[in-house]
Amino acid sequence: MRWSRTLIDTLKENPAEAEIVSHQLLMRGGFIRKVAAGIYDYLPLGRRVLLKLEAIVREEMDRAGALEVLLPILSPAELWQESGRWEKYGAELFRIRDRHDREFALGPTHEEVITDLVRKTVKSYRQLPVNLYQMHTKFRDEVRPRFGLMRCREFIMKDAYSFDRDEVGAEKSYQIMFETYQRIFKRCGLRFKAVEADSGAIGGSFSSEFMVLAETGEEGIATCPACSYAANTEKAQGALPDPSQAEAALKPRELVATPGKHTVEEVAAFLNVTPRQLAKTMLYDADGQVVAAIIRGDREINEVKLKNALNAVNLVLASPEQIKAATGAPVGFAGPFGLQGVTQVLMDDSLQGAVNLVTGGNQADMHAVNVTPGRDFTPTRVLDLRLTRAGDLCPRCGKPLDLERGIEVGHVFKLGLKYSEAMHAAFLDEAGQEKLCVMGCYGIGVSRIAAAAIEQNYDEFGIKWPLALAPYAVVLLPVAPKDPAAMAMAEDVYAELQAAGVDVLLDDREERAGVKFKDADLIGFPLRLTFGKSVAENLIELKHRSTGQVEMVPRSEVVAKIKALIQAGI
Repeated sequence: MRWSRTLIDTLKENPAEAEIVSHQLLMRGGFIRKVAAGIYDYLPLGRRVLLKLEAIVREEMDRAGALEVLLPILSPAELWQESGRWEKYGAELFRIRDRHDREFALGPTHEEVITDLVRKTVKSYRQLPVNLYQMHTKFRDEVRPRFGLMRCREFIMKDAYSFDRDEVGAEKSYQIMFETYQRIFKRCGLRFKAVEADSGAIGGSFSSEFMVLAETGEEGIATCPACSYAANTEKAQGALPDPSQAEAALKPRELVATPGKHTVEEVAAFLNVTPRQLAKTMLYDADGQVVAAIIRGDREINEVKLKNALNAVNLVLASPEQIKAATGAPVGFAGPFGLQGVTQVLMDDSLQGAVNLVTGGNQADMHAVNVTPGRDFTPTRVLDLRLTRAGDLCPRCGKPLDLERGIEVGHVFKLGLKYSEAMHAAFLDEAGQEKLCVMGCYGIGVSRIAAAAIEQNYDEFGIKWPLALAPYAVVLLPVAPKDPAAMAMAEDVYAELQAAGVDVLLDDREERAGVKFKDADLIGFPLRLTFGKSVAENLIELKHRSTGQVEMVPRSEVVAKIKALIQAGI
């Protein structure tokens, strides 16, 4: 392709709304353009990246024996009501009505639709196992779309669904997909890790996420360097390295004035105690019911764990009005005792055995000291509600955990009978008895991978695409397009590379050399051939984008050199 014949619109400055590197570089490099919040056009360069991703995913899914289908974007509300997710999925589900006032959903995922398809078409054990997949547009009404392709309202996803005769077969299907995902992300040239994860609105008994490792990742990953344990921080369980000790003599509870002191740090400093001697009382609205979560002052509530413990659909912090009604105090002074209208009090096990704690006093500008669980308040349940952090102890081997950052690009689930039971997806076994299909589901964020790859591969000049994902493997850059010798050599090399099946772009613009160099680095072509003064000596400059290495290659060897580099994956 010639630069002059395609649509490449690069930008010199970062768009104001682009907060993270991948969003900035995808916009500046001319890969995407914003239509509305969380909705993007894919320009030719962006579409080429997606097509390469889709090709890798499709090849590996086909290799694994999965069968490609194409399911509708719109699905009737009745299917979602059958599964119980019409309300359970929450506000992220786009709900629309047609002209006949019938309700539909724009698919964020397709468990209901695929289960309906299978129950209509699979009747016998002889038709199982089967794994059906698609690559399709998905929709989620994100409360705050941000970070470009990381958190969109409309995105490209590969979703697959396996149906098996029994748990043994389902486990085998799950492992096949787990290994398939590993091959996919290796072929994409990404550094990644598989971790235990929360199953969220999809449900099921167990799931694993595939996380691209990047310092800018939006999710934490707890990993044990001593064993194989790894989990995202929503799921991770870490024992406390410094558990509470009940060594001090119990003292009577009393109120003390703490004027204007709201935060843990302010209260601890004012009372001359450490943050771990405080207990925070956090009030939440869980599906319209006010609940309390109590945790040590130096730890943070994991809202996913709390939501799962409550089996809540919607969980948000209580409003100032709800807090006032429950405690009699404004925000910042809630305590765990004497609560009104609170349906459950959950306490993190970090406070197990603690005594003489500092808590909110349930009065404005007041805190309570010498508060002891079991004496001054009785929690409904005691469980792990905290975010795991570095230094917590591995639940498998007891060694300290490390914390990394990552970006979720894939998720595999063991669904069991969750959907087949609710929607009656059944088959007849060898004895003619009806059995329910055992299901799994497997998602890959195709468009998200493009952003994640950039977060892992960039420098101050632009993107460093892995070869497998680059829109073009090689860019040819004649420094002076009006130099007949340089242009003639560039044209000849261009024709030879095209004939060899190489993805090549010829920058035939009448632009200054500096502009061409900057654009090439910004877009991130893995290889750059520059036709400058050395053309007179039959030499062409070859630059590797990933390392910055520059070498002079004889004209007679350049095509073979490029082919060898591509064959080796550079």
